[in-house]
Amino acid sequence: MGGWRVEWVPDPWGWRELPEDGEPDVQDLPSRVAQMGLLPGDPVFLSPDFRVDEDLLDFVRSPEFSGLERETKRNYATDIRLLLDFLWSRGVRWREASRRDLRDYRVWRCLAPQNPGRVGGSKWNREAAAFTRLYRWAKVSPLPVDVGRAGDRAPDGGRDRVCWLTPRTWRLWMDIGLRGQTRSRVAAAEWSARTETRNTAFVGLLLSSGLRRQEAGSLLTFEVPQQRLRQGMYCHGQVPGALTRAKRDRTFYASVAALGDVETYVQSERAWAVRRAQQAGRYDALPQMRVITQVTGGLRSRVRWVDRNGVEGGQALSALTWQERQWLFTEGPEGPEPAWLWLSERGLPLAPHSWEGVFRGANVRCERLLRPREADRQEPALAYAPYATPHAARHSFALYMLVVLNELMEKRYGLTPRERRDFALLFGDPWFLVQTLLGHADVELTKRIYLAPVTHLRLSSILAAADEQPPGPTADLDAVFARIARETSGIVDMDARLETAR
Repeated sequence: MGGWRVEWVPDPWGWRELPEDGEPDVQDLPSRVAQMGLLPGDPVFLSPDFRVDEDLLDFVRSPEFSGLERETKRNYATDIRLLLDFLWSRGVRWREASRRDLRDYRVWRCLAPQNPGRVGGSKWNREAAAFTRLYRWAKVSPLPVDVGRAGDRAPDGGRDRVCWLTPRTWRLWMDIGLRGQTRSRVAAAEWSARTETRNTAFVGLLLSSGLRRQEAGSLLTFEVPQQRLRQGMYCHGQVPGALTRAKRDRTFYASVAALGDVETYVQSERAWAVRRAQQAGRYDALPQMRVITQVTGGLRSRVRWVDRNGVEGGQALSALTWQERQWLFTEGPEGPEPAWLWLSERGLPLAPHSWEGVFRGANVRCERLLRPREADRQEPALAYAPYATPHAARHSFALYMLVVLNELMEKRYGLTPRERRDFALLFGDPWFLVQTLLGHADVELTKRIYLAPVTHLRLSSILAAADEQPPGPTADLDAVFARIARETSGIVDMDARLETAR
């Protein structure tokens, strides 16, 4: 007998076609599921004896769970399933779990040498939050776990998921993982480049803007920044509040080069995917479609639409969730086409969490190509491969912008220490500016988590000690990042490690 399983309620267009001769009770399964109060993305827990746990079903439909973001629901349900497996192996029903059971589970998850998949403090704190929410809803007393109790919370939470890659390491990761190059940095003969332009454009946008995966992954085509900052190399755009963690609109900046790659994707891969979907009639088969009729300007932009039944509607652009954004279409020359920027090969909106699969595939390819074969074990440095995640791009953006801002202050503007203090009083120091770019409410979060490797360093000494003066104000910072990587832990500089081994 296997373990617990989680089945996910699909989106309206994700239901498989049921056989006509199937059971009468499941012929209209989507409407029956909706009548039960389940939403797309909701989990359904199946016990090892193939029964739906009705108590957990009630929890999923409760205000304590149903009001969570979809990605949070997915994370919490996955965490709860692992706990259910552990308790089932002990013959303990989840409602009957004791503090000792949860302590033993924490030891297994975080400390046990026999567990090859141990997790760090940040991951455990998220799991403890999920369990606390479940047991509070179930009114289990005493609570077997409470994330608010110091003893149930990991003190090192928030740091184990942080990862920084230097710019040249990102270039290596993209060349091999997303562009299909070999270890010699030439195109591989067997590489299929069907989504290469899309994937590289998305990663480039993350690195250039510091946007979170959901923020960048839910953009609409007309939200891609177009207006340059004077004659500079950056454009500015707006992140809608419904997509941010703080639920407030935020200005973001992206480089002209990164946005050029996005435009290339729109004109090539995306246009082809849309055309193929139109020819195959995929958009005609969608159960939900809202064709945009107007997008108003101003501080509170609104989008107006008409659905398939001719019913008109509208909403503030900043209030649309990423799920609602997937339903928006524009009228193109060959018929309706998605307003959603990032599309699958089938021409359908690519959900934000789907980017995890793209990164995972790129990581596997880097590991496979950069890990030496048995005959190459004399070169241990080549066994190291860069590992990237969407959030690592945000961490790396923070570090890059901190170095660039200090570079501009100290070299381009030639500020003296006194002038720099005056500048900081007027406009904020680089720490504050990076905090603003990331959208953090507290600069201490920016320092403690995102920029932890360099909080103990004086950035003026970092820049002054670069191996050589770059030809322009920020033309080549590889030497600066190489030195930071050598003198601090947690920052991956692939080329530096290879050069050290040679």
